[in-house]
Amino acid sequence: SILPILTPLAFDPVRPFPHISNLSLNLAVLLRDRKGRERFAQVKVPETLPHLVPVSGGAPGGQGRLKPHRTMAHGFVWLEEVIAANLQALFPGAEIIEAHPFRVTRDAEMAIQELEAADLLDRVELGVRRRHFGCVSRLAIGDPMPDRLAGILSDNLKVDAGDVYRTRVPLALSRLAELSRIERLDLRDAPLSPAIDAGAWPDTDLFSCIRRHDILLHHPYDSFDPVVEFLQQAAADPQVLAIKMTLYRVGRHSPVVKALLDAKHNGKQVAVVVELKARFDEESNVSWARALERAGVHVVYGHVDLKVHAKLALVVRREGKKTRRYVHLSSGNYNVATAKVYTDIALFSCDEAIGADVMEVFNFLTGYSDLGGLTKLLAGPVNLRERLCQLIRREIDAQQQGASGRLIFKMNALVDPDIIQLLYQASQAGVRVDLLVRGICCLRPGVPGLSEHIQVSSIVGRFLEHSRIYYFRNGGSEQIYLGSADLMPRNLDRRVEVLFPVEDPGLLGRLRDEILAVYLTDTVKARRMQSDGSYVRVAPVAGEPAVSSQHELLQARGGRTFRSPAAAT
Repeated sequence: SILPILTPLAFDPVRPFPHISNLSLNLAVLLRDRKGRERFAQVKVPETLPHLVPVSGGAPGGQGRLKPHRTMAHGFVWLEEVIAANLQALFPGAEIIEAHPFRVTRDAEMAIQELEAADLLDRVELGVRRRHFGCVSRLAIGDPMPDRLAGILSDNLKVDAGDVYRTRVPLALSRLAELSRIERLDLRDAPLSPAIDAGAWPDTDLFSCIRRHDILLHHPYDSFDPVVEFLQQAAADPQVLAIKMTLYRVGRHSPVVKALLDAKHNGKQVAVVVELKARFDEESNVSWARALERAGVHVVYGHVDLKVHAKLALVVRREGKKTRRYVHLSSGNYNVATAKVYTDIALFSCDEAIGADVMEVFNFLTGYSDLGGLTKLLAGPVNLRERLCQLIRREIDAQQQGASGRLIFKMNALVDPDIIQLLYQASQAGVRVDLLVRGICCLRPGVPGLSEHIQVSSIVGRFLEHSRIYYFRNGGSEQIYLGSADLMPRNLDRRVEVLFPVEDPGLLGRLRDEILAVYLTDTVKARRMQSDGSYVRVAPVAGEPAVSSQHELLQARGGRTFRSPAAAT
C-alpha cells in the first residue's frame, strides 16, 4: 500500500539536493551503493496516507477507521517508522546505513507593498505560490540523527545552527489528530446538535424578530444558523436594497458567500470587504474574491496599510416610506465550521445609531471617510485605544472617589504596554481586575504594590475561547463592549477593529451573570497565572463541586426551548 507511492530522491554530483516542501515530513537516508560509496537520499512521507498505522485492536473499518468496541485497545505505529523499517525494498541492492526523520518550516511571511502593487489580488495570489519556496526558518530533526547527516541537511537547506532543533518526540505532533477518527463513541464528547433559541427567534421572519429587540448569540452554545438564515432571507427579500459585509476567514465551502452571490443575482447592491492578508487563508479568500467579482459584487481588498479584522454585516431594507438598517456584529468569523468549535459572541440589532456607525465603517473601508462621527462603536485604529483608556481611567477615578471600580476583560491576548500600565494603575488604586486571557499575557498579577488586585486566568477546553468581552462597572451603570479586538498593538493601532456596546439590560445581565460569572468560577479547565508568570491549575474549594465553564454553558443551553433551524448549514 505504501511502496508504490514513495519517490526516493538521490543527492549526488549529477542530481541536485531535492526541494523539501514546507511542513512536510521526510526521511534522511544514508546508504552504501554497490561500489561501497556512501550516498544520501531523501524520502518524503506521503501526505495522502494516514500517518498512524494500526497494528492491533481489531479489524479495520471503512475508510481506514477501526470498528468501534468499548473495551478494544488500539495500537499504532508511525508511518515513517514503517517506511524506515522497509527501505531495502525502495533501494534494492544498496545497504541502508541509517534513516532519520526531519521536517522544515519555511518563511511564510508575505511582503506586499500595497501602494506599489498594481493589483493586490494578483500580488497575494503570487505570494501564496511563492510561500512554498520561502527560506527555511526551522529544521527539526530526531535527536538520534548523527551530526554528519544533520550537517548535510543544514548546509544544503542553508539553515543556521541556531535554527536546527533536535527533539526526542515524534515530529509533527499535529498528526495525533488522526486518533480522533477512531470510532470510539465512549471516548467522545457528546455531539452538539444545531438548534435555535425559540425565545430569541419566535418566528421565521428574522427581520421582525430583530425589530422587537436586540438578539445576542453565544456560539457554539447558540447555533450559527440564524446568521446564515439572516443573509439568505436578505438575499431573497424584495424589500432588501443592499448588503455589506466584511470577510476575514470564511472557509472553503461557505453558505455565507453563496448567500451574497444569490443576493447579487436577485438584484441587490452587494459590497464585500475581503481581507486578502488573513494569514494562511489567503488562497481561500482569493478564490472567493474572484467568484464575487465575476458575479458583479463590489469587492474591496482590505485597506491600505491596515488589516481589516472587524466582523460586520449590514442589511439595508425598505420598510414603508423609509429604510431601516439591520446589523450583525461579532467577535468571530463568518465561518460555519469554526462557529462549531470557537466560542464567539454576536449581536443582531436595528438600533439606528449603531446602524449609522456601521455604515460609517463601511464608508471608511470602501471610500475616504475618516470615521470622525462614530457615536457608539469603538473602532481601531481611530478611537479604540483612546476610548478604552478613558473607560479604564473612569474606573480608577470612581475607586479614588469612594465608589467600587471593577473591570472584567476576556480576550485572546494581552500584550499592549500602555494598556498594561493602565491596568497596573487601576490595581494600585484598588480597582478589582479580572482578566480572562486564553493565550499570551504580558501582565504579571499579584505583585505587591503593583498588581495585587489583578487576577489572570486562562481557560483551555473543548472549544477554543475566542470571544472578547470588556466589562466596566461604571458606578453601577454597567457597560459591556464586545467585538474583534484583542489588547495588542497590532489590534489597537494597525488593524480595522470594532467593539460594540450591549445596551439591552437583559442581554447585559446575561453577559455578566450567565457568561462572565461562569468563566470566573471555572475550577476544571482554568489555569491561574502566578506573579512569576507561571500557571497553576485552579482547584475547587474543599466541599464545593468542580465547575467547568464550558460544560456549565452547555448545560444552561439545554435549559432553554429550541426550534429546528430553517437554514441547512
